[in-house]
Amino acid sequence: MKVSEKDGSIRDYASNSERGREGFCRTAGHILAQAVKRLYPEAKCAGCQTVEEGFYYDFDFGFDFTMDYLALVEKEMKKITGENLPLKRYALGQQEALELMGQRQEPYKAELIREQHSGEEIIFCQQGEYIDLWEGPQVANTGLIKALKLTLVAGAYWKGKEENKMLTRIYGTAFPKAGDLEEYLARIEEARKRDHRRLGRELGLFALMEEGPGFPFFLPKGMVLKNLLTDYWRQIHKREGYAEISTPIMLEKSLWETSGHWEHYRENMYVSTIDEIDFVIKPMNCPGGMLVYKSQPRSYRELPIRMGELGLVHRHEKSGALHGLMRLRMFTQDDAHIFMAKEQVTDEIKGVIRLIDEVYKRFGFPYHVELSTRPEESIGSDEDWELATDGLKNALEELDMPYSINEGDGAFYGPKIDFHLVDSMGRTWQCGTIQLDFQLPARFGAEYTGIDGRKHRPIMLHRVVFGSMERFMGILIEHYGGKFPLWLSPVQVKLLPISERFLSYACSLEKELSRLGIRCEVDSRAEKIGYKIREAQLDRVPYMLILGQKEEENNSVSVRKRDSGDLGEMDRDAFAEIFNTELLSAEPLKGESYEN
Repeated sequence: MKVSEKDGSIRDYASNSERGREGFCRTAGHILAQAVKRLYPEAKCAGCQTVEEGFYYDFDFGFDFTMDYLALVEKEMKKITGENLPLKRYALGQQEALELMGQRQEPYKAELIREQHSGEEIIFCQQGEYIDLWEGPQVANTGLIKALKLTLVAGAYWKGKEENKMLTRIYGTAFPKAGDLEEYLARIEEARKRDHRRLGRELGLFALMEEGPGFPFFLPKGMVLKNLLTDYWRQIHKREGYAEISTPIMLEKSLWETSGHWEHYRENMYVSTIDEIDFVIKPMNCPGGMLVYKSQPRSYRELPIRMGELGLVHRHEKSGALHGLMRLRMFTQDDAHIFMAKEQVTDEIKGVIRLIDEVYKRFGFPYHVELSTRPEESIGSDEDWELATDGLKNALEELDMPYSINEGDGAFYGPKIDFHLVDSMGRTWQCGTIQLDFQLPARFGAEYTGIDGRKHRPIMLHRVVFGSMERFMGILIEHYGGKFPLWLSPVQVKLLPISERFLSYACSLEKELSRLGIRCEVDSRAEKIGYKIREAQLDRVPYMLILGQKEEENNSVSVRKRDSGDLGEMDRDAFAEIFNTELLSAEPLKGESYEN
């Protein structure tokens, strides 16, 4: 695909490459703005941005623009693509550019131009009668866009600041072939069906209440799922030599000033005053972990010290950023902090990488790795940052693990390795992270007595595997589409008596299964068996046991499996073998199996 660059050159990119896709979607965004100006000349254009799935453009319409208008705008966009308008670029001085935007009555564009450095040339792009600021690569001709779709209308503050005017944001996507658009729309529909907010409600897992925005309520079945993940976390961490701790949810402000979080993270913190002293509700667990380390003298013989914490944290997020379990104001971070000597750094990082790899494979997630380096706002010496970055690199390279560099995206106190898992729909999620920190031990004066009898400074490693337990649950819900593997299913077996006559048999079997640790429930409603089966299928229950006269007389069960259908009548021992085989093939907890 021919893409026009800022320097005026035309370069060839594959349509699915990052640069080619960016140019393609940016041009589609400008086509959207051109269509809007043709239909609504009084509308003011604010700005275009490309995103992973397409683009959006912000407008000031002066009236309530709703989804009902999208079809008309989309029709005009298709007309513009059919006109095969060439894209031209040219430069103006700042004053000339301001005059042009004044003539075209585009105050938002004028504001952006005024923010440029004095004397800097302003690059414009023109297609037909439409002129816009050059903000990135564009394709050479509107006719190259063969398929497009406007998907959403939302509100957005100008420049993302609440004190500014609320604008109308129109989202869309575009492709070089109609088949690509059809595939994308099918993927979006599948994502809608798998939306964890919808499934969480339908499956009775969690609720989001108006009285607590960003503070989820977990329902009984959701607590089963959360506790299963917690039990798994505890098992693997005990195996790996971690000691579990718990630190207070609220600590004095001075602690956060010492750690540096007050300076770098203040806007995300909740603060309360007790006895005229400011306290912070913790947004992360590391300062508390540091206090635990310092609570007693430490020796080189104890190192490495691995401390894990399922810590409840609170972070102030703007209401517009909240999204189900994926973006919350309160969540449980599966944190751990490792205190170690310099010579232990590489082995400890390798151990964490192996642990994260094991967990993601357990859930069926492929992943890729990024190494994020020093950001502009950071603390610590160049020497410390170089040592920390090299420590992460060495561990990755010794494990022969491919990684990419994400320049300048490390934490303010140290570089990090981020793990981006890929779900069943091909979407990526950043969950696990490993951060190497020379700074907090120095700030808190953490020490250990070395083999030489002298005091030494430990190195601190921060790491999470799930990241946020709640967010990981949301990812799992969508990854599995609510069809959890047997070991994770809140209800593993649904007992379905065909009439009230066989309810007693169903309840006795439920008690027997429950005593053996099998999560089951009886559908005791006075409904027909076909309805009960359909309801159990909607609940994504792995096994259904149909119970009627024949089953009661034979002390047997008729088995239906979630994805395999009717397995027929069998005695309870045969069902036990099927259940146990599936459970033990994937069950990481190795709990009790079902025996008659």
